[in-house]
Order: sequence, then structure tokens, then C-alpha cells
Amino acid sequence: MRSTAEALQAFEATVERYLSELENLDMEQLLKKTDEEEWSIGQMYMHLIQSAQFMHLSHIDQCLAESEATLVHTGEKTEQGRAVFELGSFPPVRIRVPASPQYTPQQPGSKQQLSEGLRGVLERMKRTEPALLQAPERNKMPHPRLGPLNAKEWFLLIEMHYRHHLLQLDRLKRELNLQA
Repeated sequence: MRSTAEALQAFEATVERYLSELENLDMEQLLKKTDEEEWSIGQMYMHLIQSAQFMHLSHIDQCLAESEATLVHTGEKTEQGRAVFELGSFPPVRIRVPASPQYTPQQPGSKQQLSEGLRGVLERMKRTEPALLQAPERNKMPHPRLGPLNAKEWFLLIEMHYRHHLLQLDRLKRELNLQA
């Protein structure tokens, strides 16, 4: 398993790619959808920002705070969870979740909202990484598909998640004819 310092470095490079891609897109391109079932590029950015802020990083905080009420100390990762961490990435397949108000991200209000959101997640990752050295491995929060994860695993998952969505970004750009 890669170190949190290596993951942070890789995450920084991935966020830089997202920011540079964002520079080359206008709002119309960010909001455009190929069909109703698809997310726009802007919605994908919103998903990355919100999942990191409201799920991944908040689960890391709970693991670090050792709040017994919310932690899981038993249980193993699911088979999918073990595979993801052994590979160090999600398999290169599309994961489809049915559209729902709880899961489907809103369209962004502006490019600035997206760039500030990405930078905010990166800053939180930089602040969080040093604390992971003392994080008890037995403090875990459950992931809906991967099983119970500790603070370090949630941290590594953020980088893997952002990297995985680069495939979606490239596919959406192709479908919208935004790249040669």
C-alpha cells in the first residue's frame, strides 16, 4: 500500500490536472449533458468535491477523533474493498448509480466554485496527512461498497477516487467533442 505522503503528491498532481482542464472549459461545456442519465462535467466536479468534503474527509476526522459512537472496530473489507486496495486503484470500469436527489450532484454555479472547491479539498488533505501517522488502525468507518476503512485508507481512497474519475472526464470530453 502506498504511503500517505506519496498519495498526497499524486493527489496534488491529479487536482492540478482537473484545474487545468477546468481552465479550458466554459460554463456551457461544463453544464452540457449527452443525455439525462449522464452527469455533466460540472456535476462530476461537484461529486468529487462533495464526496471528499462530506464523506471521505469527514470519515477521516471521525476516525481521528475516536468518537466511539460512530466507529466500527470489527469487520473486514469486502472482496471489492480488498481488491481496490491491493490494486491501489479502482478497476477501469464505469460505476453507475441510479439518479437520485441524495446522490446526483447539482450543476455548478460557476467555474470559481469548482476551482475553489478543488483547492479546498487539496488544502484539507495537506492539513490532514501529518495526523495520519498517529491514527489508530482499529478506528474504522464503514464504506457502502468497500467495507470498514481506517483513516489512512479513507485518505488513500480520495486519491484513487479522483484518479478514477479522470476516465469519466476523458470519456465525457470525447462524447461532447471537446478534444481531438
